[in-house]
Amino acid sequence: MMEDSLKQKLEEAVWVCHSLFERGKTAGSSANMSFRHGDRVYISASGTCFGTMKPEDFTPVALDGTPLGERKPSKEWPLHLALYEKSPEIGAVIHTHSAYSVLWSFVPAEREEDCIPAHTPYLKMKLGAVGLVPYEKPGSEALFAAFRARVEASDGFLLKQHGPVVPGKTVMDAFYCLEELEESARIAWELYRAGM
Repeated sequence: MMEDSLKQKLEEAVWVCHSLFERGKTAGSSANMSFRHGDRVYISASGTCFGTMKPEDFTPVALDGTPLGERKPSKEWPLHLALYEKSPEIGAVIHTHSAYSVLWSFVPAEREEDCIPAHTPYLKMKLGAVGLVPYEKPGSEALFAAFRARVEASDGFLLKQHGPVVPGKTVMDAFYCLEELEESARIAWELYRAGM
């Protein structure tokens, strides 16, 4: 039963990776993703590309960050673990560098705890408030500290000049939340450009 459940999560994770890559929501090896299974987190291995992801490209780490597989986990694993520590209901996390989210991160936020306007009701319904995390070098301790300092204040996150980090109860839930965040950022950006 446990192995069937892990196999299903891996299959869903691979499908999500391919879907995001094929539709231009991420490029190269710039994205990472994880899901919780029992007392382990399976995260995309360092240097992997969403376009070519396979089940074996997810490597296990303990909930304290100790690598448990042969492959090195994504360098941004601390972002994922900060969300798993936040709530036992979080079962998956996706981080991409999607274009409209990055573009919107340059617009000065009226409220950093909720930086994407609710032009439609769906972002709030699916995800909730999206917090803006100040720019720090990707993969740096400074970024992880800035993220942890804001993790309790919002439901999803937008790393300034970098991209979204979105949790969900399951792999598919995180995927749907990420899609809604990117679409909301696109709408906000187009309205901003139009002066509205």
